[in-house]
Amino acid sequence: MTQTPYPYGTPDHPRLAVRGEAHLEFDPETARVGITVSARGKDRRTTLDDLARRNTTVLELAHTYGQAIEKLETGTLSITPELTQSGRDEKIRAYHGHIHITAVLNDFTALGEFTTRVADLDMTRIDGPWWALRPDSPAHGEARRQAVREAVQRAREYADAVGARLAALVELADLGAENATPAMPAAGGHAHTRGFGGPAAEPAPALDLAPQRQTVHAQVNARFTMTPPAL
Repeated sequence: MTQTPYPYGTPDHPRLAVRGEAHLEFDPETARVGITVSARGKDRRTTLDDLARRNTTVLELAHTYGQAIEKLETGTLSITPELTQSGRDEKIRAYHGHIHITAVLNDFTALGEFTTRVADLDMTRIDGPWWALRPDSPAHGEARRQAVREAVQRAREYADAVGARLAALVELADLGAENATPAMPAAGGHAHTRGFGGPAAEPAPALDLAPQRQTVHAQVNARFTMTPPAL
């Protein structure tokens, strides 16, 4: 009958458990901006017409940037009546309309100009940018490989401290490697501008936006067997 090895090793085959970690920084690959187009009027149809016209203006502007904008999505649309504050009757004072648009850019040279031109539009707000790495970015793989190398190096140092050598890898458990960019903007990485009165007579100068470095974390647990230590 074969006896199951002791889970923590034996004097002849000690086991060694370590954790490898990596914290690497990379330049971002994309920048996401949120655009809110607004309209307000006393008539519902007029408010809708104004909202549709301003939405079309933003979309047409975005399309002029071609492949620099890799994703353009329309989110929520809302038309909300504003009731008068006095009287018992439900009298509508005005209508408020909003359309939310998300644009993801991969060309940071075009980003500053695009955000400035959008912010210069009538009744349009822009938020962002939110910098990010793509889910399939090679940066994640590099962080995982670095975590494994760190685990092996740490294990070798422990084994060397007791006069032993690593013999075999028993287990390698991935604890995950993920982009640490927060869903909400980090300090210094977000700004918003809003236009109300219509386009300026002179084009506003393009904003100079410095990309925010992204930190990628990776952790891995590793178990090894080693030669008998020289104690």
